[in-house]
Amino acid sequence: MNNKVPILKPSQDIARELAQCRLLYVVGQLGRGGLERQLYYLLENLNYARYQPALIAWNFNPGEKYYRDIQALKVPVYGFPAGWSPISKLRAFRQLARRLSPELIHSYGFHTNFAAYYAARGTRALAIGSLRGDFARARSEGGVIRGVLNTWWPSTLISNSFTSAEAVYRYPGVFVPSQISVVHNGLDLNRFNCSNDPPGMKNYVAAVGSLLPVKRWDRLLRVAEKVKKTGAAEVPLRIAGDGPLRSALEELTRSLGIANVVEFLGATDDIPKFLSGAKFLVHTSESEGCPNVVMEAMACGLPVVAMEAGDIPYLVDHGRTGFVVRQDDEVALADRVSQLFMDELLCRRMGLAARAKAEREFSLERLVSDTLTAYKAAGWKDATVGTGCLND
Repeated sequence: MNNKVPILKPSQDIARELAQCRLLYVVGQLGRGGLERQLYYLLENLNYARYQPALIAWNFNPGEKYYRDIQALKVPVYGFPAGWSPISKLRAFRQLARRLSPELIHSYGFHTNFAAYYAARGTRALAIGSLRGDFARARSEGGVIRGVLNTWWPSTLISNSFTSAEAVYRYPGVFVPSQISVVHNGLDLNRFNCSNDPPGMKNYVAAVGSLLPVKRWDRLLRVAEKVKKTGAAEVPLRIAGDGPLRSALEELTRSLGIANVVEFLGATDDIPKFLSGAKFLVHTSESEGCPNVVMEAMACGLPVVAMEAGDIPYLVDHGRTGFVVRQDDEVALADRVSQLFMDELLCRRMGLAARAKAEREFSLERLVSDTLTAYKAAGWKDATVGTGCLND
């Protein structure tokens, strides 16, 4: 192995970077996911001069969206080739952490938790891990050994979901973190603001997400079939997202006889524009943490009809900003979709209430302040208190 850690920010003065990192983040990848978007928001809004953040991409790919976006923030980005073994990356990470000498290392995804802990050992850095989504699922996805390592170390995690945090405390095993703070996701509310668009522009129902089994697109398509069979309305459904299930789902629309009302748009970078034409959002996932798309729809002034998963009951006020439907109750889901599509006044009223809640609770200022509060609760001492935590 080449022992030299790749420095993926050659335009910066490396000596200056090595002397000034206070908060070091590590993330598995920098693609289009919600986790990566939240990390970008955090880095974008931290006071750079005060906190001097830097980032490590565990599997470096310069073509990924958020690598380019974070580069534009002038945040130093380091990374390890995807072909390196986990052991080689752990050693390189520890070497880099000793050179950077940060005060805190934050793993922004569950599967790099142990790496943050390992890199912090023998340094002054406090290590903090993350839990984003269902605890049992995250633990099992890493396999027995990695699942335990990423659960047990570091001992402090930040979760984006009350539901996920509560599941940790109920978990029967012994290898669980000792402290969890909850920091809900945040949004750029200026970017997600479609609430004043004329009602006539909104002529379809939106769904957003990767085309993966956990998102349960199959039951969304069955709901579309049920609504069509009632004859009450023909509800156009547009799905933004891509993934391995696309061909199978397109075939399912044909077999259900709904191919004329369902459109698969593929991945899109402009979610606000997509949501601006929708009457409301439907979300049918069976497992969630704090889903970005639900918050984004609410910030756009859209009601949300969603299956009960993760923190959706905390985000969507049932009967006020949308409807929360019990898991697997496809009949009730179809009824709510029909009701909102047919009732323009109710749809508008719920959308305005959704936007108002987003303004109160989903801001990026809250994301930054809550994250820093969680760091302090874990034992981090901020020597620059009183100088402002956000970028101007």
